[in-house]
Amino acid sequence: MRRKPAAPALRVGIVTLAPGMFGSVLAEGLPGRAIRAGVLAVGFANPRDFSHDPRRHVDARPYGGGPGMVLMPGPLAAAIRSVASKGSWVAGLSPRGKAFDAAAAARLAAKKKLVLVCGRYEGIDERVCERFDEEISIGDFVLSGGEIAAMAVLDAVARLLPGAMGNAASAAVESFGGGLLEYPQYTRPRVWRGKRVPAVLLSGNHARIEAWRRRRQLELTRKLRPDLLLASKSSKV
Repeated sequence: MRRKPAAPALRVGIVTLAPGMFGSVLAEGLPGRAIRAGVLAVGFANPRDFSHDPRRHVDARPYGGGPGMVLMPGPLAAAIRSVASKGSWVAGLSPRGKAFDAAAAARLAAKKKLVLVCGRYEGIDERVCERFDEEISIGDFVLSGGEIAAMAVLDAVARLLPGAMGNAASAAVESFGGGLLEYPQYTRPRVWRGKRVPAVLLSGNHARIEAWRRRRQLELTRKLRPDLLLASKSSKV
């Protein structure tokens, strides 16, 4: 008797006016590998498909005046409903959202069903935003839409799903995994343009290697991202 395939660890619905932007990410990126491994499922909903306007308009001028257009609540809410189901966690990509970090990626990876809503134009009608479970920002800057932010979130979350990466240990030692930057990496050749690979990495002494890597993590974090040390439990070299 053929065994029934296991359900994906995470189902993601993406609400966007530009679903074609995700093609390369799903074809060549790690999310695509996770889909092929059966641990991730991704679906799309375009608000234009839920517009009752003959020209499929989904935006209108803001009440009170101001520049630009705002996504209307009707088509957007219908698109969200089409990819959401009971238990779905709905997150809007927005510059006003909480900063996305490694902890947020791990939290979202633990969900069973996730919906990412990509804004456009001057924003989304606030009555829809009030229904989000959270809003997420990938930085203090403005993009033309939430698609690039959604790709970043999708990639960061997908790599944490069991079976998505070739080596599960890779996710555990990457930057920010322990609140610090990752240690420097070296590979062949041993000497390149006069610079040698640190001798300790060639010693075969795993205890010394681990100690060296820990020191370098702290040194790099102190130099490049001292703000991370404020949140780190250990800052001694």
